[in-house]
Amino acid sequence: MCCNDSMGEREFQGENPGTVDLDAIRGMRFFDPHVHMTSRTTDDYQAMADAGIVGLIEPAFWLGQPRTGVDSFRDYYSSLIGWERFRASQFGISHYCTIGLNSREANNEALAELVMEILPLFIYKEGVVGIGEIGFDDQTAAEEKYYRLQLNLAREAGLPVQIHTPHRDKKRGTQRSMDIALEQGLDPALVIVDHNNEETVKEVLDRGFWAGFTIYPFTKMGNERMVEIVKQYGTERIMVNSAADWGISDPLAVPKTAALMKSRGITDEEIRSVTYLNAIEAFGQSGQIRESDFIDAREIDQSQRFEGNSILRGGQQPRIDKSSIIIR
Repeated sequence: MCCNDSMGEREFQGENPGTVDLDAIRGMRFFDPHVHMTSRTTDDYQAMADAGIVGLIEPAFWLGQPRTGVDSFRDYYSSLIGWERFRASQFGISHYCTIGLNSREANNEALAELVMEILPLFIYKEGVVGIGEIGFDDQTAAEEKYYRLQLNLAREAGLPVQIHTPHRDKKRGTQRSMDIALEQGLDPALVIVDHNNEETVKEVLDRGFWAGFTIYPFTKMGNERMVEIVKQYGTERIMVNSAADWGISDPLAVPKTAALMKSRGITDEEIRSVTYLNAIEAFGQSGQIRESDFIDAREIDQSQRFEGNSILRGGQQPRIDKSSIIIR
């Protein structure tokens, strides 16, 4: 995603080879159920809103380097239910999150024990729609231990679970993730298994779980492959997300995938299911998301403040003419 708004829109509209047509999906609403907005800028929020994204879920995740104390987790979780939720609202986007101890940092058991103690302080907060993203990274004994503990927490709270499937040995890790969820008494209808690919999707769907697909440049799942997945498996319990983390990623992956689907003959109803409705249905089991929440346009006042801070700087006014090369 480039920083120049006018260039970003030109690329999205298809003036360069291999890009997609914004006009084809204009007026559609999208919901991105896995996007790490802590890693993104306000320009990304604006681009997402312009592209039709009305809601998103930000899972708690590994920030790129190990945290060294429980207070860093406490502050991070607080930002997901506080500042980040506010920041999204300033662009007309509803922000929800899932809270959990990520699999990578579960291997620091001394710290993981402390994190488990504070999780109940956050999972019942407004805007928290599940436990996540949790599961496996290297598929260690410690990862399994804290995965099981968090599944128990989700079951007790009646919340959906968002599972991170491993990058390495994905098929085995995905199978084991589902096996353990069932062993811990989770209803598959409350479990979203994420980062699927062609190797895992059939079993995930056959066993009654939700299947999330992360559209990532050059890895995980490209959107051309996603088109073929929908053509083969249909739309039931399938959802598309962007992740859009601190690595090379694209916060417009969901609307771009919708546009590509439309160009490849997938119907508007099918597109709406996998890029909007299914995620709302799955995570709406938390009791905090309803499709009716996104029907009416929201009033936006970017002069509002969160704990004394706003998205504006130095008395600036909201930027209106995004196509101008002059930044006033």
